[in-house]
Amino acid sequence: MKEMTVRVSRFDPENDTEPHFETYTVSVHEGARVLHVLHVIHDTLDPTLSYRYCCEAGQCGSCSLRVNGEPVLACMQEAKDGMTIEPLNLPVVRDLTVEMEDVLARLAPFPAREEAGLPTKEEIEAMKPLRDCIECLSCVSECPAVDVASFLGPTAMCQEMRIALDPRADQNRIRNAIEEGLFTCTTCQRCRDVCPKNIEIPGKAIEKLREIANRQGLTLPRHQDVARLVEDTGRSVDRTKPTFLEQVPEVIEPDGPVRGEVGFFVGCMYNGRLPETALDMIEVMKRNGIRLIIPHDQVCCGSPLIRTGQTRILPALKKRNIEAFTRRGITTVMTMCAGCGSTLKNDYDTPYTIKDVTEILTEYGIEPPAALDIRATYHDPCHLLRGQGISREPRELLKTVVREFVEMPSRCCGAGGGVRSGLPDQAAALGRQRDDEIKKTHADVVVTVCPFCEFHIADSTDRPVKNICTLLLEGYREKDRKKGVKKESE
Repeated sequence: MKEMTVRVSRFDPENDTEPHFETYTVSVHEGARVLHVLHVIHDTLDPTLSYRYCCEAGQCGSCSLRVNGEPVLACMQEAKDGMTIEPLNLPVVRDLTVEMEDVLARLAPFPAREEAGLPTKEEIEAMKPLRDCIECLSCVSECPAVDVASFLGPTAMCQEMRIALDPRADQNRIRNAIEEGLFTCTTCQRCRDVCPKNIEIPGKAIEKLREIANRQGLTLPRHQDVARLVEDTGRSVDRTKPTFLEQVPEVIEPDGPVRGEVGFFVGCMYNGRLPETALDMIEVMKRNGIRLIIPHDQVCCGSPLIRTGQTRILPALKKRNIEAFTRRGITTVMTMCAGCGSTLKNDYDTPYTIKDVTEILTEYGIEPPAALDIRATYHDPCHLLRGQGISREPRELLKTVVREFVEMPSRCCGAGGGVRSGLPDQAAALGRQRDDEIKKTHADVVVTVCPFCEFHIADSTDRPVKNICTLLLEGYREKDRKKGVKKESE
């Protein structure tokens, strides 16, 4: 037996105006789960504690709650001393018990055909990942779109895709999925991260449903415009000023000795909308001895098409991009755009390595910049944090160039998944939520590593929003300025 002290959220709607925490010290066996701790509290200390459980084997989903802010199954999560136990981010009925019936009652029933035959082995294999859903609603509780739109949530999309894959279903439910909010998902992948069954809901359900919608002519008009633009020009944004690729040669040598060489996949946003940021990156690379090779025949990676279900021309885009780098003998391709990086890493089969700019700078090591006299916070791009598993590198770089760094919660800004273009009001609402968190940090500047986040957050806040490379360049310029002042004084 071992002793541990835990904090538990309590809320009695008859007596409390808001939830509060109570602290309990209990003795449990080594390896006890969170559910065992709740049993001990209920049975020996406070029989009024309310929580749900049923199978105690990770199969029913009823005991889902949050431990230290993260959704878990209480019956599967190991208990730790000092942990904080709270309900899911859903309406609280009492203590750790939340309202689940409203969502579960609206999940699509299975519309079976009479005399339907059995699915084939291939069809069963396709359905299996989606059938693992235990309807714990962890994904719904963390979905940013549910907060701001009429979206039934990831669980509902998982069920709709399962029905779409099952040959025994007697009706096409894609219009129902759209009514339930199919196009409101930002594909931030938070649902995948918190799913106790590791279901890849954005890729296996939502994007696949959007593909079906596209085949039936139900893609949002603005998304169709983007697809036509990619097909006509090779880019997902139209040309409004000189592009990045129009301003740079194919090979850019560093200022000093060559320490490394990478190919640069520009992406549509840095090429057409924010070329100045990509030019800042070049200066940082030159200063740190990294040669850049920039094929001018590269095109859109296809991410906007994948996210919106418009994949018809995707093979051609992939082929063109892969060949653009392989025929130049490039073995490492660097991205600055989180969406491009995630797409190249997860949706392509490349013969070369893909790395984010922050990975490259961290691996090679950089000349220390001057620390700017500012307080900065960092916004995690969804397709960098969850799409590529990168969070440490940008923070390490940022801390070298600012006086003070302050964290804020990682949450989608609302720009992804085609939401900014297709449903701008919803994107703006998520942007306002991001601004609320920015204000709490009292930061002078917001730093990120994604052009969509940079563009969208800048529309949502009054604080300047900068790419980490721009800030590093400012640090180098300040360092040079100070050296110049020192030489003059000497």
